[in-house]
Amino acid sequence: MPERKPREDAVRNREAVLAAADALFARSEGVEDVTMAEVAAAAGVGKGTLFRAFGDRAGLLRALYEARLEPIREAVEAGPPPLGPTTPPRQRVPALLDALLCFKLDNRRLTLALEESGSGSPYQAEHYGRWHGLLRDVLDEIPGLTDNDFTAHTLLAAVRADLVEHLAGREGMPRERMRAQLANLTARVLSSAA
Repeated sequence: MPERKPREDAVRNREAVLAAADALFARSEGVEDVTMAEVAAAAGVGKGTLFRAFGDRAGLLRALYEARLEPIREAVEAGPPPLGPTTPPRQRVPALLDALLCFKLDNRRLTLALEESGSGSPYQAEHYGRWHGLLRDVLDEIPGLTDNDFTAHTLLAAVRADLVEHLAGREGMPRERMRAQLANLTARVLSSAA
């Protein structure tokens, strides 16, 4: 049976909700300060429409995260180097981590709220599983590296949203310094297989 195409008004409503949520979250101190009723009103839809489309706040956060992440995902899946699949793994690992760090710096409130919502463990979230699997698979391509499942978890810990928020927000660490420190850490990990 062919997959049903969403109705035009449903697609339009979804886009309006994501745009409204994005704008409201950008103006707020934190995403927790924005109610679902405010998002629905700003998007010009009823609360029922919002809940049917996204389920709850966590579902809305995941959808907004995925929408913002789409250009990176496209680059990772089919783009050119340094993120694309034809990039040698020793260059791709640091590029993937740098892209994820920059994404989290650019979307600090959203990623922090997303990682703090749900099961209480960011490691059980779908988006974490995708990044971990991708990183582990690329690490597996590097001869001499072992324990790549653990290594992928360890490298991803360096870009956890709460750590990014602590360093960028509370400590005031400049973006370029964070990127350089992450590149140094990644180079040290990868040098163990040299």
